[in-house]
Amino acid sequence: MVKPTKLDHIESKANTDIKEVEKGVSHIIVEIIEYVPNSVVIKTIIKKSTGNISVMSFDSGEGLTEKTSPFDTYAQIIEGKADIVIDKVSHKLESGQGIIIPAHLPNHINPNGRFKMIQTIIKSGYE
Repeated sequence: MVKPTKLDHIESKANTDIKEVEKGVSHIIVEIIEYVPNSVVIKTIIKKSTGNISVMSFDSGEGLTEKTSPFDTYAQIIEGKADIVIDKVSHKLESGQGIIIPAHLPNHINPNGRFKMIQTIIKSGYE
């Protein structure tokens, strides 16, 4: 059995780690990213020109400011709870739940305790 390697992460808000998760190696998604005090940590799973998948951890009191993306984004909570606001409508998600954030709609994540999520962005179809 091949053990996954220890993964590096970036410990600053809204930065993306450019090192992808090793291909062909199994992993436990909630364990590849850690909580860092007073931070949002983002780890790239895979990044391609047609989209990317990232896993994120949010410490208590941390969220993301409002943004608008030109692409559909799928957000799935993998640990804890989160409030994802899409076009001023709040959606309370718990571990295992996900939501598609439509392209071109303002959205943000409100702090609601510690949580981890997977974010998938699909870029094809918007050329």
